[in-house]
Amino acid sequence: MSRKLTAFVLSVLATVLMTVPAMAGTVKIGLMCPLTGSWASEGQDMRNIVMMLAEQVNKNGGINGDMVEIVVEDDAGDPKTAALAAQRLSTMGVAAVIGTYGSAITEASQAIYDEMEIVQVATGSTAIRLTEKGLPLFFRTCPRDDEQGRVAAAVLKEKGFKKLAILHDNTSYAKGLAEETLALVKKDGTEVVFYDALTPNERDYSAILTKLKAAGPDAIFFTGYYPEAGMLLRQKQEMKWDVPMMGGDATNNLDLVKIAGKSAAGYLFISPPTLQDLPNKEAKDFASSYEAKYGSMPASVWSVLAGDAFTVLAKAVEGTKSTDPEKIAEYLKTQLKDYPGLTGTLSFNEKGDRVGDLYRLYRVDEDGKFVLQP
Repeated sequence: MSRKLTAFVLSVLATVLMTVPAMAGTVKIGLMCPLTGSWASEGQDMRNIVMMLAEQVNKNGGINGDMVEIVVEDDAGDPKTAALAAQRLSTMGVAAVIGTYGSAITEASQAIYDEMEIVQVATGSTAIRLTEKGLPLFFRTCPRDDEQGRVAAAVLKEKGFKKLAILHDNTSYAKGLAEETLALVKKDGTEVVFYDALTPNERDYSAILTKLKAAGPDAIFFTGYYPEAGMLLRQKQEMKWDVPMMGGDATNNLDLVKIAGKSAAGYLFISPPTLQDLPNKEAKDFASSYEAKYGSMPASVWSVLAGDAFTVLAKAVEGTKSTDPEKIAEYLKTQLKDYPGLTGTLSFNEKGDRVGDLYRLYRVDEDGKFVLQP
């Protein structure tokens, strides 16, 4: 068989697998998450949450009488691996895909799902451009960086910091948040004395901390992820520098405290509310069920947002009585209004962005607990 013919046959096979739904009586939903790599705790919680919710749906008779099957692929928190995971999920007859965590990781999969006409609901992917591309089947249950930047700038101003250092890690999410915040704090008259990036996954940040200290900031705003934030906090204390440090929502993970130890005390971050601070009945019932099943609570709100993605997809399939991607997308944009999700009410605008203000300010106390600030 020639290469061209082989490619044609594979293309036809992929199309057939996409257009023919899962076996009768089954609704397949894909989950792409980082089960390995630096963000493995997020991915493992995402899997646990989605699996638990699917089990509950099936115990209650499924969706319109059809059982839910979750198909999981590990993206390892890596764009190349995510693209391969998306390609695999695209040939498995899934009605939609949940995921993933990390804007750059999600972006590596967007075009693949769009081309294969599969609805994608991202969870921890806040970069603005993800929903500015006009992809009709893309949604996210998390807020955007421009909203986070607005809240961050307001908090920094309220705290009275006059000289600010902004540090990011060159990822899509962190750089986008840094740029948004930079523009806003400058408008407020704050002097930005340092603006640069570190390299993720390193074990020694003493060199960049020395540069930061020399710039003489009143505070550091780090827009990257929790592993690096934990290292910065620990090593900042080791060099006996007590400058305040604040982070973005990607540092909302209990592993931050495991990495930073006692030096995490006093650290501030902005984030959607943690699970224990959500007042709605859905969140409280979910928390009880999760702890009973797994013996602990999810490490952060980002994995819970994967649960929100599952619930809205299940509602859309139920409401449309279909797994047709265009019908699901239309339902989410026009019919799903103030739906009671795990992290609060859920609605989506025409771009696929979640509607509503979610961000809150947290402080890490001396016991390593995340305390919601008034």
